[in-house]
Formats: sequence, structure tokens, C-alpha cells
Amino acid sequence: MSKENYNTCPPECCDMRGMLSFLILWLLSKKPMYGQELAKEIGKRRGTKPNPGTIYPALRELEKRVLIESKKEGRITNYHITEKGRKGIQTACEYFCRAFGEIFEEHIEIGKSR
Repeated sequence: MSKENYNTCPPECCDMRGMLSFLILWLLSKKPMYGQELAKEIGKRRGTKPNPGTIYPALRELEKRVLIESKKEGRITNYHITEKGRKGIQTACEYFCRAFGEIFEEHIEIGKSR
């Protein structure tokens, strides 16, 4: 699929709201980030940037579950993934590959044949 045809917003038929915790953990597995940085990166992938009333409660819940930790640095709070979070995101990625891998592979193959 060419970039000009790529729509960053999910289609109306598919509800992507349940992916927020997964996306946060996946992004934090790459590097520590602060809240608005996470929101911006999620917005790039989902097409819509989560508002503070969505992202900060999700961050608090992940921290409560010891999947991430926060560190206040001046006025900015940076978040980083914990070892428990790394294990969790690894398990989640394995699950998604099993559950959705065939769909992604078929989508890639169809794109190559166009």
C-alpha cells in the first residue's frame, strides 16, 4: 500500500480503544518517555492523540500494577518500563502474533501482489 493511500485513522468497523495499555508498554520498552511524548507517539500510530484524561489514568493503572515506574525530573514525569512490564509486553506480543499474525501476513502478501 502506498503512503498516499495510507489512512492513519482506524476504520469505523474496528474499535482500537483497548490497545492503549499495550501501546504504552510497547513504546516504553523502546525508551523512557513522558506523558505528552507518549500521547504524541500513540497519535502517530492510531491517527488520534489520546487526551490527558485518557493517557494519565492508563499510566497510573500501569504503575499501580508495577508494569511501569515514574520518575519526576523537574516539572516532567518520565515513565519507564519495569522488568515485570517487559515480561508482560513479551507475553502480549506473543499472544498478538498467534492471534493476528495470519491476518498481517495475508495483508502484506495482498499488498505485494498489487
